[in-house]
Amino acid sequence: MEKIYLIISICTIIMIAPMVSKMIKAPVVVIEIVLGVIAGYLGLIYADETLKLIAKFGFVYLMFLAGLEINFKLVKVIKATLAWNVIFYFIFLYTISGLMCWLFDLGLTYFVALPIFSLGMIMMLIKEYGKEQPWLNLALSIGVVGEIISILALTLFSGWTEHGLSASFFISILTIISVIAITILGLRVFYIAFWWFPELKKFIIPDSENDRYDQDIRFAISLLLILVSIMLILKIDVVLGAFTAGLFFKMFFSQKHELQEKIESFGFGFFAPIFFIYTGSTVKLDIIDLEILKHAMFIMAAIISIRLISSYLVFYKYLKFKQTALFALSDSMPLTFTVAIAMLSFNYGLITQSEYFSFIIASMVDGLFLMILIRKLYKWFKLENTNL
Repeated sequence: MEKIYLIISICTIIMIAPMVSKMIKAPVVVIEIVLGVIAGYLGLIYADETLKLIAKFGFVYLMFLAGLEINFKLVKVIKATLAWNVIFYFIFLYTISGLMCWLFDLGLTYFVALPIFSLGMIMMLIKEYGKEQPWLNLALSIGVVGEIISILALTLFSGWTEHGLSASFFISILTIISVIAITILGLRVFYIAFWWFPELKKFIIPDSENDRYDQDIRFAISLLLILVSIMLILKIDVVLGAFTAGLFFKMFFSQKHELQEKIESFGFGFFAPIFFIYTGSTVKLDIIDLEILKHAMFIMAAIISIRLISSYLVFYKYLKFKQTALFALSDSMPLTFTVAIAMLSFNYGLITQSEYFSFIIASMVDGLFLMILIRKLYKWFKLENTNL
C-alpha cells in the first residue's frame, strides 16, 4: 500500500509542477526539486529501490537527450576557431580549482568536484530557451567535453579511492580510454556504412508512413538500454553509453523529427521530472545546521567563481560580456556528478558527514539559484534591447 501512495505523490507533483511554474513564473525544474524536498520532509516520498532505479533512468534519459541536441555546425566552428580556447578553458578551471584548494587547505575531493560538469541542468535550459541561443549552444558543446572529462575524473577518483595505485586502478583507466576510442571508431564505421548503403537507414527506421510497429522508438530505447548495460558490465559511468546512443541518432537520423519529438516528450514530460523530484527528496532538512549551510554556500560560490573567471579569460572575445555571463552560469550546475563524488568520498572517509551534506545541499541550491538567476538575467538582457 505504501508504494501506491508513493506513486500517487510523485505523479501528483509531475502533474502540478508545470501549473505552479506558470503561476509563480519560476523554472519548472526548480519547482520539481522544491516540491521533492517538501514531499521528502513530509514523508510522502521515501527511500525506495524502485524509485531510485527509475530516477537513475531519468538521468540516463537526460544524457541521451543531450546527445540528440549536439549542434554539429557549432562543433565544426569550435574545432576550427575555438579549439585552443576550449583547451585553455579546462586548464584554467583545474588550475584555479587547485589554487583554491591550496589556499583554503581543501582535500582531493574538492579539486575533483569543483570543476566537474554535468549536462542534466543544461538540458533543462535548452528545453526552456531553445537550441539557437549562442551561449547555450556553446555551453552544451563545452559541457559534452566537460562531461567526458568528468567521467574520466570520476573513474580515476573512484579507482584511486577503491584500489589505490594498484593494477586494478590502471586497468580501469585503460578500460575507459579503450571504450572512448571504440565508441569513436564505431560511429565512424556506421558513417561509412550508411554512406555506402543509404537504404540501410530506412531498413532500421522506416519512414513514418511505413512504420506500423513503432520501429523507430523500439530501436532508440533498445539501443539506449543496450549501451547503458554494456557500461554497467565494464563498470564505467552509464552516462557515456546514454550520450553515445543520443549522438548516434543525431548523426544518422537527425531528419527523423517525429522520432526526436517522441523521445523528447517522454524525457522532459515524465522521466526527467522523476529524477529531479527524487533528487529533491534526498535532502534531509531536519539534520541541517548553520555550519553545514555556510560550507554549502562556500562550495557553491567556488563552483560558480572558477567558471566565471575561466569563461571571461577565454571566451569574452567570442561571446562578449552578457553571453559570457550566461554561458558561465549555465555550466555551473554539476548537480549529479557533485553528488556522486561526495558519496564516494564519504564512503571512503575522505570527507566528514557534515561535508557530505554540504556538498549535497550545494548541488541542490546551486541548481535552484542559477536556474532562477539565468531566467532573470536573460529577461533583463532582452529588455535592454542591446546585443548580448
